[in-house]
Amino acid sequence: MNYLAVDTSGKNLTILICKEDKVYKYYDSECGHQHSTTLMPQIEKLASEVGFDFKKADFFSAVVGAGSFTGIRIGVSTVKAMCFAYNKPCLAITSFDTLAYNDFSGKVLAIIDAKHNGFYVCGYENGKVCLEPSYVDRSVVENLLSEYTGVAIEEIDGLDIKKVDIADGLNNAIIKNLDRVTNELESLSPLYVRKSQAEEGR
Repeated sequence: MNYLAVDTSGKNLTILICKEDKVYKYYDSECGHQHSTTLMPQIEKLASEVGFDFKKADFFSAVVGAGSFTGIRIGVSTVKAMCFAYNKPCLAITSFDTLAYNDFSGKVLAIIDAKHNGFYVCGYENGKVCLEPSYVDRSVVENLLSEYTGVAIEEIDGLDIKKVDIADGLNNAIIKNLDRVTNELESLSPLYVRKSQAEEGR
């Protein structure tokens, strides 16, 4: 299997290249707001280092959210452009998948800190979504954690959660969702669980 996958949904930047079933990773935990200037150079650098031929990719994948509105758009538009340029199918993966697919057993709550005591959450049971993505406050998360094992990219003050590796989670999510690879590029659409600040201010 050969693929390229990117995650620009948060302050981190993750790039995975799978070449003949071997996975190579680039990860920057503090990319911040530099995705627009960092993504393509790092894709090209990693591809050059491992000898990856984009023309031989089976598909391209992007994390579609929830997360940073600007970051998500950058990752999605970049992968769409590559799919179009190389005539390849695509695979959309959510930010919640990259968290939850680190732990398949039981009920898992993928948590993304949206700041100001707000959180994006999505519940999984044995690898399947059982609680649809939503935006909730801390009290709701605390109640859910009595039923779910919480997972997040980093520790969150006052919450009992497990810190997981989203790069490994992204690869696991891709492997478990290969049946969703499609030629419909419209499937690579940003997942916005809530409106942007600009939209909310209208």
